[in-house]
Amino acid sequence: MGRFALDLAHMLAGGMVLVSFMLLYQNRMFGLLNVFALHAVVLSASVAWQAHVQAAPHLYVTAAIALLLKAIVIPVALRRMVIRLGIHRSIETVGGIGLTMLMGIALVALSMMVMLQAAAEADPLAREDVALALSVILLGLLMMVTRYNAVSQIVGFMSLENGLILAAAGAKGMPLVVEISVAFSVLVAFIVIGVFLFRIRERFDSVDTHALDDYREGRQ
Repeated sequence: MGRFALDLAHMLAGGMVLVSFMLLYQNRMFGLLNVFALHAVVLSASVAWQAHVQAAPHLYVTAAIALLLKAIVIPVALRRMVIRLGIHRSIETVGGIGLTMLMGIALVALSMMVMLQAAAEADPLAREDVALALSVILLGLLMMVTRYNAVSQIVGFMSLENGLILAAAGAKGMPLVVEISVAFSVLVAFIVIGVFLFRIRERFDSVDTHALDDYREGRQ
């Protein structure tokens, strides 16, 4: 494998980490959805490059699914859902943006330290890409636990799943049937989440999770 191929693979995977930080920084709903679409575009480019480097044509299918489903279908559907539900366009963050970004930096440092040492004898492409993928996963998880709005938590979940796809592609790919089943599982989960969002908005006149906590405390 040439040096250029290795550097480009790492640059694309690192680009996903950078866009994950952009997701954490967003405090406006439509900006968040636009950045999530960019996250999926970078994922698609990274997986497509992995397909070229590994000579694994089935990964091109994964890249195409990520581009179509994550970069186009889901962001457009979420945007229409936000408009239809009349969801508040600003996003409330637990502890503020600055603290969240600092926590994100700490998680990236932790994932790099753990993975690079645990997989010291592995192939350089797989080792460093999986370390970066773990960073994306942890940042997605951080977004889920530091946002009150249910839509932003959905975006965090989807970005976490993008990290899992990146890890699978970097670790010499995964069977095509698994990729397709994962894509359909995500689509079904998104539909179910959409139904629950409508029901929550109808019942509580809000999709902020702290409003649901207040209701539950009032019932006790």
